[in-house]
Amino acid sequence: MALPRLQIEGEWFEGEDGRTHILRGVNLGGDCKVPFTPNGHTNIPTDFSDHRTVSFIGRPFPLAEAAEHLGRLKAWGFNCVRLLTTWEAVEHAGPGNYDEAYLDYFATICRMADEHGLYVFIDFHQDVWSRMTGGDGAPGWTFETVGLDFTKFHAAGAAHVMQYKYDFARGGRQEDRYPTMTWSQNYRYPANALMWTFFFAGKAFCPDFMVEGRNVQDFLQDHYLGAMEAVAHRVKGLPNVLGFDSLNEPGSGYVEKHMSYRHVGPSELDRSGPQPGLAWSPIDGLAVARGLSRDIPNFRVDKAAGKIVRMDDERVNAAEVSIWLKGAECPFERAGAYRVKDGGVEVVDEFFFMKRSGHVVSMERDFMSPFFHRVADRVRGIDPDWLLFAEVDPWRLGHGFPKETPRGTVNASHWYDVGTLVTKEFRIPETPEQMQAREDSYTRNLAFIKSLGSSLNEGLGAPTLIGEFGIPFDLDHAAAYKAWAEGDRSSKPWEEHVVALDLMYNAMDALLISSTQWNYTASNRNDQAVGDGWNQEDLSIYSADQGGSANDINSGGRALEGFVRPYARTTAGRPLKMKFKRETGAFRYVYEATREGETEIFVPRLQYPKGFTVEVEGGSAVRDDANQRLLVRADMPGKVGVSITPIR
Repeated sequence: MALPRLQIEGEWFEGEDGRTHILRGVNLGGDCKVPFTPNGHTNIPTDFSDHRTVSFIGRPFPLAEAAEHLGRLKAWGFNCVRLLTTWEAVEHAGPGNYDEAYLDYFATICRMADEHGLYVFIDFHQDVWSRMTGGDGAPGWTFETVGLDFTKFHAAGAAHVMQYKYDFARGGRQEDRYPTMTWSQNYRYPANALMWTFFFAGKAFCPDFMVEGRNVQDFLQDHYLGAMEAVAHRVKGLPNVLGFDSLNEPGSGYVEKHMSYRHVGPSELDRSGPQPGLAWSPIDGLAVARGLSRDIPNFRVDKAAGKIVRMDDERVNAAEVSIWLKGAECPFERAGAYRVKDGGVEVVDEFFFMKRSGHVVSMERDFMSPFFHRVADRVRGIDPDWLLFAEVDPWRLGHGFPKETPRGTVNASHWYDVGTLVTKEFRIPETPEQMQAREDSYTRNLAFIKSLGSSLNEGLGAPTLIGEFGIPFDLDHAAAYKAWAEGDRSSKPWEEHVVALDLMYNAMDALLISSTQWNYTASNRNDQAVGDGWNQEDLSIYSADQGGSANDINSGGRALEGFVRPYARTTAGRPLKMKFKRETGAFRYVYEATREGETEIFVPRLQYPKGFTVEVEGGSAVRDDANQRLLVRADMPGKVGVSITPIR
């Protein structure tokens, strides 16, 4: 049976028959950020010189393996995937040169997802702009077209890239050379900041900077959107394709930044505390890019003290290497932001990135809003019913969404327990009161994110789908992997992971919001140098090292009890309350029946191995154990309550 097309009705996803849908899914997959051929996993050396000839066919998995992986996701109760691709995957060979074979492959994955009952929304993924700047996303030729030489980024200290920092001969986790999660600091480094400023605000800050007859902003955005259109044409007509993510975790570059300001602690410009890493100012970055050295304040996380502390200043670009190609010049210098004088730099306009022609700029109003409209217009020129899954710069999430956004926009913001993510530690609360306090804190955080959607769709509100959340599975120095290697197949090594995920899903149940967990990586290994194949991250709910049992659909799964759990997928009315108590197996769902039709609840065998009993107030239920679901019908309009209790 074909999946019904979904649209937006206030804060809900609604099907063509008027039923309400909650989407519970996963990001597919973590290694889609890097090429399949040659293998682009970041624990493998590369100088990126082959960037025009790579292939992403095989990410997230080869077609021969697709049915196995998609079948596993369906069996685990997911009804949605956030399917990753990248601008580089589509247009790596050069401007306007699309990888047609990859587009065919990607469309086939989407069709197979439909056959397995999985909705898809397509995520044009990026992290800190590109692989050459420590992440993924944009093709390497984007640097060449703006006059930057990515082969000089490391020597100049203009980017923090694992492939240049990591000691491949030594192997293993290397906190001394490439600490956990430090890839994200690249947003503040000059190679990133320059590209994001060009991409979003080139017309405002360097209007005379032209590439092939267009302002640099239009050139970059047109090519990004062209790659998105190429994918859109391939998947047009598939009912399970819901729409497109605007752009994963976009950066803001130097927009709204005071030229000389270094954030070393709370101030009038920024009341937050310092962040780990270098406290770059725009003039620091512009100077380093021009080939000048700078001494920049440096901060690190002091775990013992439980705070971020200042270290000695770090000299950046001591070798005085310029990252501009021969004959290229900095367009911001030309536009009057600063000048090079007597072997150093001198700020000409401290407010260059804050005001233009007397206008105080706003990242959300002046740059994100037009971008959202451009994305929506381009993809809806191919399918007018596609939804826009919108994201803003995650470091600016507190600013919310711009007031002017296209109709049909979903709040697709991300949320993580940052402490767990960065430290790779999670301590199970010792008392029920402490456990509830942790869950309540998650609920408050997610409730704030949900509230941001109220301004979307001309103030009519929007569904919230947490596009990313999750946990590292190599907690406590990969203790669970060591237990697995020693033959422990019990659930005990995964207890911390299960509790952490359970608390997160409890919070989302309480708020009745949708989500796609980060992530499912088919190539994941129980190896701290590899993990998801990207920058030593390891958040995959599946590992090839834990697989191998052809007769067990759960083979390869990690901490399944934490996320394979009952939930109401589809409701003939509006959801009111949903709660699952993992410790007892009790599940309670209450909804307002407003129309005829079935309410479908996923009831996983994993949580009810000996079966379960059902009580329905205001309706009746039919069990479909073969498909792990319960179908409920209301006797009449009004409240319906469903209680599921395990048989012990």
